[in-house]
Amino acid sequence: MPDTRKIILLTGMSGAGKTTAAKALEDTGYYCIDNLPSSLLPALMADAVSNPNLARLALVMDSRDRDFATSPQQVLTQLKSAGHHLTIIFLDADDAVLLRRYSEMRRRHPFASPSVRAGIQAERVMLAKFKAQADLIIDTSRLTPHGLRSEMLRDTGATRQSLQVGLVSFGFKHGVPQEVDVLFDVRFLPNPYFVPELKSLTGIDPSVASYVLDSAQAQEFLDRLLPLLQFLIPQYLKEGKAYLTIGIGCTGGQHRSVAITEQLRVLLLDQTDTLSITHRDMP
Repeated sequence: MPDTRKIILLTGMSGAGKTTAAKALEDTGYYCIDNLPSSLLPALMADAVSNPNLARLALVMDSRDRDFATSPQQVLTQLKSAGHHLTIIFLDADDAVLLRRYSEMRRRHPFASPSVRAGIQAERVMLAKFKAQADLIIDTSRLTPHGLRSEMLRDTGATRQSLQVGLVSFGFKHGVPQEVDVLFDVRFLPNPYFVPELKSLTGIDPSVASYVLDSAQAQEFLDRLLPLLQFLIPQYLKEGKAYLTIGIGCTGGQHRSVAITEQLRVLLLDQTDTLSITHRDMP
């Protein structure tokens, strides 16, 4: 017997935040399709039965597709076929908020003739049957994009599958990487640059790594830093962050920052499935 699929139908008023909501679902592992013509639903549902990539499917469908809006029962029947678990989420907002958003976005409303205000009213009438059958109605009038993402994750019970953690070593004299979220300055550590036999090497070299990591300062720094990162990473994941870039900086980005970053990679392997490392300024 084919596995049942978890399908979210994301619909609602134009300008209510469906694109933001879909991105939140996509970040948790849903396969999202925006503005799917309802005429393609039968083929999609047939494919979903056997396609493992469609085990969790989110469809953004709204008044842009006139067939969808005018034949709600037919659409819902197709989505519920083969016993799939369907959740309908309807995003709404006050008329005044929708008017303001369209004014700010400078985009054309699907029903803008003769005016945006009239278009909003016409769309409300057209989508009323979907709103009446929705499992969840989210009013986005007072939600920021971040607030809407949090609301979606909370109300759907979805969670991000992982937080992609990136470690970047760098030299302050070359500038701080723009993508860094959290930065640690390790210029207080003993500097191999002033040891003649280590000067031309990098923090990848075992002799340089030992020189840096065997110091009392480095050991205490790592003993304090690891618990902090073990606390922070789950908090950022819970907050809805997809990427966390941790910068480790020294003067030139060749010795101390490289050695510490390499050691952090080893220490953080059990904290995330997606850990990357970059030595930006290492020759």
